[in-house]
Amino acid sequence: MAKLAITGGKPLRRKPFPAWPVYSRRESQALQQVLRSRNWGGYPFPNAHASAFAAKFAKAQGAKYGIALANGTVAIEVALKAIGIQPGDEVIVPAYTWEGTVGPVLLLNAVPVFVDVDPETYCLDARLIEQALTSKTRVILPVHLAMNFADLDEILRIARPRNIAVIEDCAHAHGGRWRHKGAGASGDLGCFSFQSSKLMTSGEGGVVITSNLEYHERAQSYVNCGRASATDQFRQRLIGFNHRITEFQAAILEAQLRRLPKQARVRQKNMQHFEKRLHGTPGLGFLKRDKRVKRIAAYQFVFKYLPEHFAGISRAAFLGALEMEGIPCDGLFYEPVYRSALFPVDPAEYPALSWSRHEPLDLKTRYHCIVSERAAYEEAVWLPHHIFLGSRKDADDIADAVLKICENIGELRGLQHPAIARKEMSRAERPRIEKRQW
Repeated sequence: MAKLAITGGKPLRRKPFPAWPVYSRRESQALQQVLRSRNWGGYPFPNAHASAFAAKFAKAQGAKYGIALANGTVAIEVALKAIGIQPGDEVIVPAYTWEGTVGPVLLLNAVPVFVDVDPETYCLDARLIEQALTSKTRVILPVHLAMNFADLDEILRIARPRNIAVIEDCAHAHGGRWRHKGAGASGDLGCFSFQSSKLMTSGEGGVVITSNLEYHERAQSYVNCGRASATDQFRQRLIGFNHRITEFQAAILEAQLRRLPKQARVRQKNMQHFEKRLHGTPGLGFLKRDKRVKRIAAYQFVFKYLPEHFAGISRAAFLGALEMEGIPCDGLFYEPVYRSALFPVDPAEYPALSWSRHEPLDLKTRYHCIVSERAAYEEAVWLPHHIFLGSRKDADDIADAVLKICENIGELRGLQHPAIARKEMSRAERPRIEKRQW
């Protein structure tokens, strides 16, 4: 008799997990206040709520200055402009990340240089950076992924004597802390996203933080259509764009920031309990927890499914079964960017890929990052953070569902099922057929 829900058994869980995003009267009152003010947009810049939120967020992360802006992808573009990126400059990026980390590099006519990730953290492998450096390297752009930080000590050791800028992609790291500094405050600039799935959200939105006034002023001008910055101490003039955030979004983010610490404690407690329940389970692996991370930003919980232990039964089958048990999950959350359908790079559109080369640089064929490819296509299992915002019973249900599948994995052998097919689809195809749960 079948035990797994995907083969006809009873699902372990039918009760919905806590909804995301979370809001309360705080957000409602803040939105009403902005509505009544009739001061809705990003101009005059920085507007009231946007200015107040950016200052509070920067302080919480340990930086002097903050700029709230349109989204996290724009935040990376703005940070690159702030450090003075030039056409043809090279930017070290991890292969395993969201395409939005890398897209701004190309759009500013610079060149991304992909480096593999550390198998113990899935973050940029700092041990591989030096062999990727050239005379054109201008930036290292580490991504703090899932619940981990890239090795900032080693990255800064490499970057500082070479006058290479460090821009931290902190889209997963709101409230996280590396040693005595918050995420984004160790490097030259830090970039955050407030897109719908993030630990804080206003639907869309982002922020750039820094303690360097020159970078801050340049970033302000770029965000605000090229206008002089508020302080204008360095009198920098450049062509800018309108990347401003609205007052509605900023007002929501002020409320979200107040709620973040309590939510972080709940997530971390439940995630730790979940991991403890599963530790030692044959065929499952867990990412390393670095002791230098003094405060975890509990975004998605990521663990490893090792198909070789399960007689080659694919991760897609495991994920399909887990979803049928009532547990939201993903595997192809990220891909190596150079292989992604969302990264269709034509060298003819990006001149820097051809400069001083016998042939244009083909990013899709040049790189083969083994750890990133294995994580993306075989082993990484991503659980959304909102399912850990409930009770210990919720965390136990997630663990019980995983254990149930591991104990009955043979039922999946040779199985064809729509849930498995969905897990094998590329992210470029998914929006046409399914709606995410966050």
